[in-house]
Amino acid sequence: MNKKTLVLGASLKPNRYSNYAVQRLAANNIETVAFGLRAGDVSGINIDTELLPYKDINTVTLYLNSKRQKEYYDYILSLKPERVIFNPGTENPELYKILKENSIDFEAACTLVLLSTNQY
Repeated sequence: MNKKTLVLGASLKPNRYSNYAVQRLAANNIETVAFGLRAGDVSGINIDTELLPYKDINTVTLYLNSKRQKEYYDYILSLKPERVIFNPGTENPELYKILKENSIDFEAACTLVLLSTNQY
C-alpha cells in the first residue's frame, strides 16, 4: 500500500532530519511531496514553497515546532490525511485535539525510526 506522504517543513539542508526523511521516504518507494521555505530538490522530490492542494495524502509528517504549526492547521485538515506524525520536537496537544475532533489519527513518533523498523 502506498502511503503518499507530505513532509511539512522540508529542508534543503542535508543535515536536517526533514531532508533525511524525504530521502528515506523516496528510497522506500513511498510517494512523497514536500513543502518548505526554499524551493529545491531532494532525492528527486521537489520541495514546494506554495501550499498546494495535494490529493490522496495518507500521511502528513511534521517538521515544524508547535508555534509554527498554527498557520497550517486549516491546510492540514483540508488535505484530509489518514494520519499525522509528530516527529520529536513537534509535539502539539492543541493540534492533537483538533485532529481528534476531525477523526484524523496521529502519533508522536519519528518517521525515520518508523521507516527503519518497517512500521511506517
